[in-house]
Amino acid sequence: MDVWLPYGKTEVCVRIPARNLLGVISPKEMAGAPNPTAEIEKALHEPIGTPRLSEIAKPGDRVAIVVDDKTRAAPSHLMVPPILRELERAGVREEDVTIIFACGGHDVVTREEMGRLVGEEIIRRVNAISHDCRAEDQVYLGTTRFGTPVYVNRTFAEADVKILTGDVELHYFAGYGGGRKSVLPGVSAKETIERNHRMILQPNARAGVLEGNPIHEDMMEAAKLAGVDFILNVVMNSRREVVRAFAGDLEKAFYEGVRLVDEMYKVPIHRRADIVVVSAGGYPFDINLYQAYKGIDAALNAVKRNGIIILTAECPEGYGNQTFYEWMSRFKGVRELERQIKRKLVIGGHKAYFLRRALERATIYLVSVMPDYYAVNVFGFRTAKAVNDAFNEALSQAGRNAKVWVIPHGHSTLPVLTPTSSG
Repeated sequence: MDVWLPYGKTEVCVRIPARNLLGVISPKEMAGAPNPTAEIEKALHEPIGTPRLSEIAKPGDRVAIVVDDKTRAAPSHLMVPPILRELERAGVREEDVTIIFACGGHDVVTREEMGRLVGEEIIRRVNAISHDCRAEDQVYLGTTRFGTPVYVNRTFAEADVKILTGDVELHYFAGYGGGRKSVLPGVSAKETIERNHRMILQPNARAGVLEGNPIHEDMMEAAKLAGVDFILNVVMNSRREVVRAFAGDLEKAFYEGVRLVDEMYKVPIHRRADIVVVSAGGYPFDINLYQAYKGIDAALNAVKRNGIIILTAECPEGYGNQTFYEWMSRFKGVRELERQIKRKLVIGGHKAYFLRRALERATIYLVSVMPDYYAVNVFGFRTAKAVNDAFNEALSQAGRNAKVWVIPHGHSTLPVLTPTSSG
């Protein structure tokens, strides 16, 4: 059977004998909204748990609209214009509006990238800035019950009306992306992000879990300290079409999105496989190894212990984070990394911890454009130039009767072993 997998902005095909294939773990596809702009406008006109944005804002208000950076697939170009129309209806002038790109611990967004993400016309009309978590000019808002000091972007902190945008999706330690995550890590200081991410060692800090997840609860508390007034989030299908939009209250609108994500992206499986072939989901999810790791995290739910994972991820920007590289070079085991995280976590180090943990559980092949020097010597992968080369090598290692799952959209799929299953 031939299975096509997203790879960068194209696809690659893996050929698997029918006797080996358990199946393809794919999201429950839902049709995209016929008119995504109309769907977003409907959500803005019928918000959950708050008045309309045009009733919240008033003339003279300074407004901050937080949007995602280039590592996310949220359709900011569709969400920002309807928000601006709502603000115009409230009498807010465009010169009083600032779009803030929520980079968290990622690289800042360039002027060219801003135009591509939000639309060149919008960037020409409305002030836009990129959040830099390392900048000194951050505002302290208080400390959460988890001990996280909350420092955020000054422009965001001083806005009279604070609006978050983004997409709700599975996230490998925050439970889900979207909602409160636009504040922490989105527009938070490095110190705040690192203190929050130290809690990755807790057992409930994992994909698809909110209750008892300290990272999520800490993020939500930070967003409340920030005084978020309104959110607009979307849920998309695997073709990145807007299925539904949710607007309104920070918690209520976000949780509605979570319910739809669970329905679409939590996929029951009856057993684990000897081999899992997974794509990170293509661009932008495989823009670098730092982002593409999420595909590995999905595969871990479907592979047997000491099994084999084959990750297809183009990684045109290489490994993506210098601390990730340095920690993988410096720390060779999970226990070493755990001790370091307890002492002091640096942004990027958390990814090294997750990858080391995965490498202790499975053999991982990487199909990418990364040089072998990095992929093999630093990050611990086996490599192959083509996905079928990797698969044939894995099959010879696992045996001709090895069972195989394929996950085309690892970034957004969560295989869930059913209670009656074995393996």
